[in-house]
Amino acid sequence: MTKLTDAQIAGMLEARPDWSETGGAIQRTFDFADFAEAMRFVDRVAEAAEAAQHHPDILIRYNKVTLTLSTHDAGGITEKDFALAAKVDEMRGPAPAAKGPRKKKM
Repeated sequence: MTKLTDAQIAGMLEARPDWSETGGAIQRTFDFADFAEAMRFVDRVAEAAEAAQHHPDILIRYNKVTLTLSTHDAGGITEKDFALAAKVDEMRGPAPAAKGPRKKKM
């Protein structure tokens, strides 16, 4: 697998606006309602990663899951990273819109 150029990465990130390039990898943080929902998502990511034989770094913080993808054999970002990012995006969908303040129940 060939490492992508900076221009190729920038172009591919346009199709994945919730992902960003950081330190030779692509990264996205997902927000969930609670820890259990976050863990169910991580289980689905693990299945997809295992099927693709491409394993992300996963950081879990209660209801937030951050995935970091790079192809270590190529020394950076490859099409394989974007393929798994696309698969994960299909599972999760776009980032949810920010919510306004909650109203108190009376």
